[in-house]
Amino acid sequence: MQKVMEFYDRLKQELGYLVERHNLFKECVTITARTLTPKEAIGEPERRDFPLLKGKEVMIEARFLNQKGQAYTSMPGDYKGAIEDVVAFSLFNDFERACLISSLNAVMRHLGSVEKTIHCRDRDPERCAAGFPYYIQKRFGKPKIAFIGFQPAMINSLSGSFELKVVDLDEDNIGKEKYGVIINGPDKTGEIVSWADIIIATGSTSINATIEKFTRDKPVIFYGVSIAGIAKIYGYERYCPCAY
Repeated sequence: MQKVMEFYDRLKQELGYLVERHNLFKECVTITARTLTPKEAIGEPERRDFPLLKGKEVMIEARFLNQKGQAYTSMPGDYKGAIEDVVAFSLFNDFERACLISSLNAVMRHLGSVEKTIHCRDRDPERCAAGFPYYIQKRFGKPKIAFIGFQPAMINSLSGSFELKVVDLDEDNIGKEKYGVIINGPDKTGEIVSWADIIIATGSTSINATIEKFTRDKPVIFYGVSIAGIAKIYGYERYCPCAY
């Protein structure tokens, strides 16, 4: 737990540094985080089993001046306040962490440090997933993959080209076969990570406080909008070609 809190403390420090360096603390600035409906967040994709569409996760959106940053969370809610108040959050729950991370994404987007902080929509998830096997093969050849999270388009695309084992938190998925792959519960995480050559992990791990499990001794590729600012700060590899 100590390492996890050190991780979040660094994010708070980085956000604090950015707003202080650019004199944003002195501006009349607020962050508004609101829960997006599934249609707002992802549109109408061809595949209907994305966690967003099932209501298992929600997307919150931070609006900072003229830019937006998003993040997944399992603990939705609304918040409006000064950026300095967000920096002061204790970060002991998913909602506060999602507020911090979506705000970080919005601030860094405003400053030109990151891009693609808004979730892809409609047919974009399928286009994103279609290019992923080539991306991985070019980088790693034919690795064994530990896939963390349930992203149906990616799992479907990758399962035909690689040895793939999937871990998810959703009890409705655990133990079931999806796209030719059995979905494992979190109790199998250590075993599957040890088996794999590389890890592909949802950026939501930065919000549910599990990210440290996947950044130790194996190559990891994070996917999604949540991880945008964090990937820039920590130098993590991120695959999210169709985000806005």
